[in-house]
Amino acid sequence: MKKIFFAVIASVAALSSISIAHAEGAYVGAGVTTGRYKFDVPNVSSGGDRSSYKVGGKLFAGYEFDKTWAVEGGFANFGSKSYSYVQNGVNGKIDAKTRGYYIAGKATMPINEQFGVFGKLGVARNRDSISGTGAASGLSKTDNKTGLYASVGAQYALNKNISLSAELEHFGKSASYGHKATALALGARYNF
Repeated sequence: MKKIFFAVIASVAALSSISIAHAEGAYVGAGVTTGRYKFDVPNVSSGGDRSSYKVGGKLFAGYEFDKTWAVEGGFANFGSKSYSYVQNGVNGKIDAKTRGYYIAGKATMPINEQFGVFGKLGVARNRDSISGTGAASGLSKTDNKTGLYASVGAQYALNKNISLSAELEHFGKSASYGHKATALALGARYNF
């Protein structure tokens, strides 16, 4: 995976002479993100959905130095998920919520005037809050983890100022219970 990612970055650098409709400078954006919550509780005799996807929101801002290189930072709220179960005859419930922050370098490879693909590489900071009741009453913690942030995606410029994007993001490490750190995000951005 690392070799593929670095090959994409090298290709972007080699093809940077192709232009894409955009404005160099600052941009802001918002979007939706979906992440997977999965609960692995041992010895469960019955329980609700152990794995499901939740929709959350994302805000980001960045600065494009030229048509290829940019720096971007953002915040993603991956929503929250509850899991109810029975373990050894005792009812239990786990509530989890995750938020992530990132800052990354971004490289874009234009395909034509409106469409381009990009990759981002940087650092992410995740905050996972988990609490439990019943059989999981001793489970109450907040984990903050820092890890590698990586993303690949595509963007489509509607005009000089407005672009739409879709990307697969990996926010580094997450807590052992709850949210998985890979998410799909759809967004819109405005170039100043």
